[in-house]
Amino acid sequence: MNSILSIYQSNKTALDGKTLSQILGFTGDGKLKDNSKTSSDFREFLAEVPSQLIKQFADNCLTDGFTDSGLALQDIINQVGSRLSFSVQNGLYRGNRNDIGFDGIWTSKEGHGIVVEVKTTDTYRMNLDTIAQYRTRLIEEGKIDKNNSSILIIVGRDDTGDLEAQIRGSRHAWDIRLLSTDSLLKLLTLKETLNDTKTIQQITELLKPREYTRIDKLIELIFETSKDLQIESPTEEELEEIPTEKKSRIFSDERSAPVNFSEECLSKVKRKLGINLIKQTRASYSNQDKSTALICAVSKEYKQGKYEKFWYAFHPHQKDFLNEFQNGYVSYGCGSPEVTLLIPFKDFEPFLQHCGTTENEERMYWHIVIHHRDNKYLIGQPGEGRGSMTDITKYKI
Repeated sequence: MNSILSIYQSNKTALDGKTLSQILGFTGDGKLKDNSKTSSDFREFLAEVPSQLIKQFADNCLTDGFTDSGLALQDIINQVGSRLSFSVQNGLYRGNRNDIGFDGIWTSKEGHGIVVEVKTTDTYRMNLDTIAQYRTRLIEEGKIDKNNSSILIIVGRDDTGDLEAQIRGSRHAWDIRLLSTDSLLKLLTLKETLNDTKTIQQITELLKPREYTRIDKLIELIFETSKDLQIESPTEEELEEIPTEKKSRIFSDERSAPVNFSEECLSKVKRKLGINLIKQTRASYSNQDKSTALICAVSKEYKQGKYEKFWYAFHPHQKDFLNEFQNGYVSYGCGSPEVTLLIPFKDFEPFLQHCGTTENEERMYWHIVIHHRDNKYLIGQPGEGRGSMTDITKYKI
């Protein structure tokens, strides 16, 4: 029997209009059990679908109330944790006497371990002593560190007043954070809107218990997030200030509307590489096993005489991101998806030393200027001399 992932991969529209309950019916025997094929197939499927489907499935769990909806939500929440850049260990669906009954352990890159408890509702009082005991036992077994760990309770609804009061009044208040599923999904949306993965690492600090009498850190976080969201490609005025271009007019008098065909370019890249890529930040993607990463950007066409140019900004944080992976690529869409370049990062990185740059107190980035001349695509290399270019046509897919 085909797995639900293979069905989805062979036909992306096969699941359109299907509820999560119906999708689970295609997975193994349709019942989520610990260490079962249904469970492994479902988790494998979740790791490959776009985030909008993850959000849809979470809503199905909270509104439909089908059999195993709470167990499915547990897997969905853990998948969100993975997409927030935590290393995730899935817990048990149903606790037993011999094993620790946590729902998940999320470990940050800095080594902080978060014991996750997922609840579809806070209608019933929760035994906080039991959850705290999970953490204690994990500490005793050496799976998390006492001084570098905490508990995160994720509930299905925003109305958590009773549970908040219960936590505040307990002896575990300094070890527990509380979050709704909706807010967690908003955090994922924010991550995919940001540019720099370092910013999301700062934001996930909010998932740890903190005392906020002094709110300097919160203000700093808001400032950093706002600054990250403003990191765009260079303005037309900035590009015109590139020293080698001061005497030439890059842009036509008629300004064209902004373009956005990244998804079409991404589809071409996926087909070329034969792998699925999941969105990480605004322009970055990686595959499930974290072996391959991509930076994807697009540009509209700018006329210069009888020729065309396309320009992009490449940021230091993008360079750092690609260097974390065994296989890194840079993809540029030039005017339309019809012209999509896919350059291995090992080939692209040497170009940077000869590209123009903008450097100021706010940011630094490289100017990637691609020229279209005589059916060839060339990357500007002003550092090698005025008008110097290198042919990159062979990277067109």
